Amino acid sequence: MERINNSVSDKLYDVIIIGGGPAGLTAALYLARARYRVLVLEKEQFGGQITITNEVVNYPGIAKTSGKELTETMKRQAEFFGAEFLLAEATGLETSKDIKTVMTDKGEYRAFALLLATGAHPRTVGFKGEAEYKGRGVAYCATCDGEFFTGKEVFVVGGGFAAAEESVFLTKFARHVTVLIREEDFTCAAAVAEPAKKHEKITVITDTVVEEVSGDAGLDYIRYKNIKSGEISEYKAGNKDSFGVFVFVGYAPATELVNGIVKLDDQGYIVTDAKQSTNIDGVYAAGDVCIKPLRQVVTATGDGALAATEIEKYVAAVQRRTGISAKPPVTKESKGAPNDLHGEVSANTGELFSPEIKGQLTSLFEKMQQNMILKLYLDERSVSGELEAYMRELTSLSNKLSVDIADRQASSNIAPCVKICLGDGTETGLAFHGVPGGHEFTSFVLGIYNAAGPGQATDDDTARAIETIKKPTEIKVLVSLSCTMCPDTVTAAQHIAAKNPNVSAEIYDIHHFEEIRKRHNVMSVPCILINDRAVSFGKKNIHQILDLIDG
Repeated sequence: MERINNSVSDKLYDVIIIGGGPAGLTAALYLARARYRVLVLEKEQFGGQITITNEVVNYPGIAKTSGKELTETMKRQAEFFGAEFLLAEATGLETSKDIKTVMTDKGEYRAFALLLATGAHPRTVGFKGEAEYKGRGVAYCATCDGEFFTGKEVFVVGGGFAAAEESVFLTKFARHVTVLIREEDFTCAAAVAEPAKKHEKITVITDTVVEEVSGDAGLDYIRYKNIKSGEISEYKAGNKDSFGVFVFVGYAPATELVNGIVKLDDQGYIVTDAKQSTNIDGVYAAGDVCIKPLRQVVTATGDGALAATEIEKYVAAVQRRTGISAKPPVTKESKGAPNDLHGEVSANTGELFSPEIKGQLTSLFEKMQQNMILKLYLDERSVSGELEAYMRELTSLSNKLSVDIADRQASSNIAPCVKICLGDGTETGLAFHGVPGGHEFTSFVLGIYNAAGPGQATDDDTARAIETIKKPTEIKVLVSLSCTMCPDTVTAAQHIAAKNPNVSAEIYDIHHFEEIRKRHNVMSVPCILINDRAVSFGKKNIHQILDLIDG
């Protein structure tokens, strides 16, 4: 019989779910409701790939929603019954014993059973220039990056469900959309493909592959080939114009963590039986990471529900055999301050914060160890007025927060901007240029909390890595308030800056700072600049940003 000591009992769970998409969230809801202690680990963003889908109209019982709204509701349901959530990357597994161990970048966690719900990530095609121009014309998320191509020509590569739907979505911004399909036709359902085929702003070209893209400041050249006739076609933007290429060619399973541990098929998907069990006792899998004929939210939630009910039986049997039990879950009514804030806040509405969000903010601010000043740098634009109103309402929720307005001369080059300062006026190095509403609401509030202390916890290795930065380091993150992939990157950058006085983290809403966007030719967010030189695109965690600083 395996023994467990009291020092690690707080990190013993009935089930650890690795992956916070629809499959993982559904399993968490079912298990927590059944009074099992559940931890959901997610390395990037709770909700999974569906969060980048602007419109979901085929989820039963819900006429129309967005992917982010749908999965936020799932997460709140699971939290209500006591499921716990942690943004952390799983780096290793030990699965041979009754109590499994998950190694993460925030420490080790143990459980009787594991559910692998890591999903899949967008595939690349491999045409010449694809990697080089990622973020500078080549994109993979229409919701995040479509607006950067307003009034421009756009090419969509792919012929599946995503290519058909997202090509129609891109017509909201693009002058014209050309869909390049390798096959003879779209491979998705005819009902999905038909709107793209009939759209007046979309041209569909079949039997075609992209060979190369290139350009100077941005993409201005694409070459593609008909694989049947061999005919080569070229498009070159004129008058120093540019265009975009969006790649939607399916997903690759995220199974790097379990390669060599559980059985995979030739494509890297996890092999499971009818009960979502893998070949390892006590290890289950659900969602897009599994072999399945249809990868949709509804099938992922079905997998999660089935896996959860089977895991309940397995965990109960192990507990009886070992005599060991995890602590029961704590329902939301008796929880303390949340780890993150739910919902988006728009600075353009009369009532900025709902009663629920006000309660969460008040609870979080009460925990701050020192008073903080939000120093505003304003100009004559209406967005500055929005920023001032937003900050005044935020600070009205706590006597530990106050507003200070800088003189207009000091504001001339950086407005609109809010700098997070200590109570004595000392700058923390954290600043937001624009109005931190939308998806950046939570990251901004966490920035205040991290700077005021105690802040979000970090493991010892991460804390030491942050402390080793001795040279002045300026991190800039360029974001869009509509981007669902930006907040985690912002939070990570601010966390580093809050812990090390040699580092600053300034966030720019790219819509109000066109000059910096053009200077670095940014056509995708989030975009990270280190000391105004090193540029990287895409979501980054703390360790990935530290690697950029070291590089």
